[in-house]
Amino acid sequence: MNDKLLSERLKMVASFVPEASSVADIGSDHAYLPCYLMNQRRISHAIAGEVNEGPFQSAVNQVKRSGFTGTISVRKGNGLEVLEPREVDVITIAGMGGQLIRNILLEGIEKLEGVSRLILQPNVAAHLLRERLADLGWELVDERILEEDKKIYEVLVFDRGDGNKPYQDLSERERAKALLFGPMLTLERNQAFVKKWSHELDKRERILRSMENSDATSEKEVQVKDEIQLIKEVIS
Repeated sequence: MNDKLLSERLKMVASFVPEASSVADIGSDHAYLPCYLMNQRRISHAIAGEVNEGPFQSAVNQVKRSGFTGTISVRKGNGLEVLEPREVDVITIAGMGGQLIRNILLEGIEKLEGVSRLILQPNVAAHLLRERLADLGWELVDERILEEDKKIYEVLVFDRGDGNKPYQDLSERERAKALLFGPMLTLERNQAFVKKWSHELDKRERILRSMENSDATSEKEVQVKDEIQLIKEVIS
């Protein structure tokens, strides 16, 4: 496989895969990520899971072309149903919404037995993963944000541990900020972070203006106002 085929966001995901680990890439599409990891000799073996027939066949063909049919198993199935407990050390899920990734993990929670690391790249709603995984004993150990092809992506890395550790000693409001923006991303506040949340601020202000045309103050309007204030506090 030509490593140039892998996007920068997936290279970021790959960078958090521990050496000599076994990986399940869920929603693997063309299986570019596991092929890249095998090419780099970072992993011992991998499972590429895909639910749709077209991408499944693309993954089968990519693995065959790359010469990894003995070390990458391409499986068709929904979410974590392609796995057995204790089959891999690491699970990667990239390119889906945060809610869908969360649902995949919850629906297959028994398949997480033996998994020590989750590397997740939600396209939207990363806060849903921070919130839910903290409650399930997954500790956020790293997170990155980057821009590629005019789109902004977040990569979240969770290890088994104390899910509340990144948020300990925070007030209720500071915890809400950390869950929404990311405790580590908030500290760094790089260019991609500021660009994303400036855009989100504009979007919420447009929503608020449309709501204010109504006489009644809704619970949603109060929520949007609070989020606007939080964003202003973080990116100012």
